Amino acid sequence: MIYFISCLDMTAHGEECMIEVILACIGIAVIVCLLISAWDCNRFVTAEYEIVSDKVMKPCRLVLLSDLHNKSYGRDHEKLMKAIDDISPDAILTAGDMLTASGSSAYQKALSLMRQLASRYKIYYGMGNHEYWLKLYPEQYGEIYDNYIAGLAEAGIRPLVNENVYLPEYNIAVCGAQIDKCYYRKFRKYPMEREYLSKILGEPREDTCQILIAHTPQYFEEYAAWGADIVVSGHVHGGIMRLPVLGGVLSPNITLFPKYDGGKFTQGRSTMILSRGLGTHTIPVRVFNPGELVVVNVVPGRTSK
Repeated sequence: MIYFISCLDMTAHGEECMIEVILACIGIAVIVCLLISAWDCNRFVTAEYEIVSDKVMKPCRLVLLSDLHNKSYGRDHEKLMKAIDDISPDAILTAGDMLTASGSSAYQKALSLMRQLASRYKIYYGMGNHEYWLKLYPEQYGEIYDNYIAGLAEAGIRPLVNENVYLPEYNIAVCGAQIDKCYYRKFRKYPMEREYLSKILGEPREDTCQILIAHTPQYFEEYAAWGADIVVSGHVHGGIMRLPVLGGVLSPNITLFPKYDGGKFTQGRSTMILSRGLGTHTIPVRVFNPGELVVVNVVPGRTSK
């Protein structure tokens, strides 16, 4: 501090000293951010939301997992499993990217978690772009996708690939959307045709509470127009770094301050719960943005228009 003040008081070398002060401040800020990132990358918080629907027959407590990217909290997921067991959900929803498509891609950590969960809970698995890339490019990733899907099947999990299942006990339908790779383009939102979702998913029933697992939140308006009462998404990782007021800084498609970065959003009668995810990939950074375990309570009641 004395050095900084003396630098500012010098006239001959004032400009040079000011540059040194600025560089020192930047260096300190970078170190602080790295320390925070190291902390946030290795912890998770629980976020809980309630959605009221006049279509559901009785309360349904759901846990939403997204963007694990092969990470394990504790030995063999013990911390995450304990948190989920404490919540005691009626079912688990996964919004994709539980593993990572990369040159050294592995799937054992993701599969281990899915196996443990499947032994205790019903799982509705929606696919993310990383699962999709593994399937699309076997010449690059080999048999990783087939082995992972086979492991899920052995655990009793069948991913919902543009498929809808009905839960009569709650009058809830759960659909998993796997949209084309063009909708994951960088830098801009690729237009989605009005009838596209109806073509790949069919039409939802109006008298049923329709949950849509859709990995990317970028098309929330289109999901709402299709007829989803509840949308659960991930993909954005909370914007990597979060700032006061401004929110998430960067989206995976390389846009600054994305409109949908995490939390609860509404569009007409549709509600989207967007998870900030549990892991990282490519750039292992999370600043003021710990991993997130999401609880969604869907309860009967009069839906406001």
